[in-house]
Amino acid sequence: MIDRRFFLSLSAAAGTAAFLPLAAKAETADLSIQDLWLGDPPGGERVTTPEEVILRHPGGDPNDTAFLHVRKPWLLLRRPAKPNGAAVLLIPGGGYVRVAVSKAGGDIDAWLASLGYTVFTMDYRLPGDPWAAGPEVALQDAQRAIRLIRSRSQELGLDPNRVGVMGFSAGGHVTGLLATRFDKPAYTPVDAADTLSAKPTVAAMCYPVVTMMQPYAHQQSMHAALGANPTDEARQANSLELHVPANAPPTFVCATTNDPVVPHQNAMLMFDALNNAKIPTELHLYEGATHGFPLKDKQGNLLPWGPQALQFMQKHGLDAVGAPQS
Repeated sequence: MIDRRFFLSLSAAAGTAAFLPLAAKAETADLSIQDLWLGDPPGGERVTTPEEVILRHPGGDPNDTAFLHVRKPWLLLRRPAKPNGAAVLLIPGGGYVRVAVSKAGGDIDAWLASLGYTVFTMDYRLPGDPWAAGPEVALQDAQRAIRLIRSRSQELGLDPNRVGVMGFSAGGHVTGLLATRFDKPAYTPVDAADTLSAKPTVAAMCYPVVTMMQPYAHQQSMHAALGANPTDEARQANSLELHVPANAPPTFVCATTNDPVVPHQNAMLMFDALNNAKIPTELHLYEGATHGFPLKDKQGNLLPWGPQALQFMQKHGLDAVGAPQS
């Protein structure tokens, strides 16, 4: 499905981040942080660069942060006032050189929580640091995150069969890795949580990095993940469109028609691969030239992508009765 309706204020939002932080004045009583790993994450024997937290825009919102050289990845939990039993894992972007995320939460997790979803936002390790897993280090974190969420089902009142994932930009690539390699043992189990499935119920990939093949590869993400001169074999191994299994979860894909950062053909390649594998999927290409579009326009109205992504996810397992809600 290709939606070409004009996306209000996208052009004005061309500089908007891949993940929007929540203003400092917002309530944070419903927020908590959990480390992904017990002790040190796996495969970090050669990682020595200190972790950094920076403002993405100097002098701007103090919650508008990015994490570099992530050493201790974490999950931010936002609990809704009235849980509906479903959970969503958010995976922000950053071109695989940083993770554009805030411990204060963001507009997207706040919106989903207002609808009853228990929302987790993931900080993850980056392949530019010498982790033993190389370009799949973020896959380790994503698999671990889904398993931790399921391990807390009883505590949080969640249905372990209703766990969706939504990723943005390079986080869309991490989402795609999780959605296509959930069965791959990416790390040695560390506790009982790792006996649980890492397969998301449903996925959404927003303005995603998908391919590492020319001419549509996002150069920064490719070089950060694979090095300055990646081999054809490495590029093929990390191009999501070439590795869609027959049991991948239903997946929503969206982008803008003239994305100036990640070519929109990435989204099209993923849609075609999913469709060819007979995986339920929708593709929405919104008219505009922006990367990292916001949840709302300047008047505070929800833009189409959020409700449309959520409707797809509800239809394909996130909703307990299988009917779209709003």
